Amino acid sequence: MTAPANAAPGRAEQSLRQTLLSPGYRRLLLLCVLLGVPIALACFFFVGLQHELQHWVWTSLPEAAGYDTPPWWWPLPALVLAGLILAPIVTRMPGGGGHLPVNGLGGAPVGPRALPGAVLAALATLPLGVVLGPEAPLMAVGSGLALLAVRRAGAGGDRRASAILATAGSTAAISTILGGPIAAAVLLIEGAGLAGTQLVALLLPCLLASAAGALVFTGFGQWTGLEIGALSLPHLPPQANPDAGDFLWGLPTAALIAVLVTLARELGRRTVTWTRRHTAARTVACATAVGVCVAAYALITGRSPAEAALSGQAALAQLAAHPHAWSVGALVALVACKGLAWGIALGALRGGPIFPAVLLGAATALACSGLPGFGATPALALGIAAAAAAVTGLPLASAVLAVLLMGRDAHDQMPLIVMASVVSFIVVQLVRRTPPEAGGSPGGSPTAGAAR
Repeated sequence: MTAPANAAPGRAEQSLRQTLLSPGYRRLLLLCVLLGVPIALACFFFVGLQHELQHWVWTSLPEAAGYDTPPWWWPLPALVLAGLILAPIVTRMPGGGGHLPVNGLGGAPVGPRALPGAVLAALATLPLGVVLGPEAPLMAVGSGLALLAVRRAGAGGDRRASAILATAGSTAAISTILGGPIAAAVLLIEGAGLAGTQLVALLLPCLLASAAGALVFTGFGQWTGLEIGALSLPHLPPQANPDAGDFLWGLPTAALIAVLVTLARELGRRTVTWTRRHTAARTVACATAVGVCVAAYALITGRSPAEAALSGQAALAQLAAHPHAWSVGALVALVACKGLAWGIALGALRGGPIFPAVLLGAATALACSGLPGFGATPALALGIAAAAAAVTGLPLASAVLAVLLMGRDAHDQMPLIVMASVVSFIVVQLVRRTPPEAGGSPGGSPTAGAAR
């Protein structure tokens, strides 16, 4: 006698109900809300300090030296210093300064013992222009503080609860700079690779922690007036609905972006192999090579080297507000020089891979927007989506991120955004020479390790 067809779904629903109504799970939800507040405060002061140091290195110090903008050679001593600071952190401190960005966004949760090295590596080198973003260090802060709280509460023996709290902490941290809990939640859903009751049980704590964290993070930014470093586009080109020309040129452009990102990541993997021996000296050499690439951009274009050196959110906002302020040659130089520097940094330095990739994707698409029938606004939208999908391996989350960034223009651009992210994801699978990292999603999901 066979069981009814709806028996299995019924059992799953009953299991989910038991989980959600259990006292332990309700305590876990409350703890996640409470954790979201200190994690957001830690992220706020982390990002605020990073921006203050960055402003000092690339604005205040050059002005004190008599320069309106940093001279072309400015990145060379800055990046050599970054390499000298990072080398002993990588070789001597627990955790090696955090995960390698070539492996994706987050990787395994960072425990309390490895957290100081990850924070020090980020705060000491990101302001110096290592061509990486703050997203991975922030996730390390989130997971490290969450696991520290678990151990202080004496609950470290419950591995499942620890994994959920670490994931919630990482999600709360990344939500602070991705515009809120929605983008972070989609990253979780797509990256964790879970379904049914497992997904719901993991999603609820992460949503609560990230919502509480984003609320506190944004509130402190408004209260203090400090730059909070979120990825945002306050000004966009004049709205233009995508037409046949935008799709005709846009989808091949998305494929081109996917190829460029894949080539940069392949360079990063080769850099990882090269730096396994004589790690300290070769870390300094890689940082110096990044400085040479950034200086080359300034020499070629006559523009500020900060556009190529830093993580990319400020340059992306400028590019979106004034897309025609860059010539096609300057955009090509930015993609070539920053892309090469980013590829080296992925395999040797410490930081997040998403922000620079998004800028490279937008710059590539805007360089192609001069083609007949290809508008600047559709190019910007598809460039963001294609680059994010290529570097994370998460096409849905990348499309959501692009939609959130495009704001009011997103409704009309949505079909192009979705198609660009899918095309980019597929092209990466076709051209990638090395398999995904063991134990992770194709893009190194920020939550996959903890979720499982």
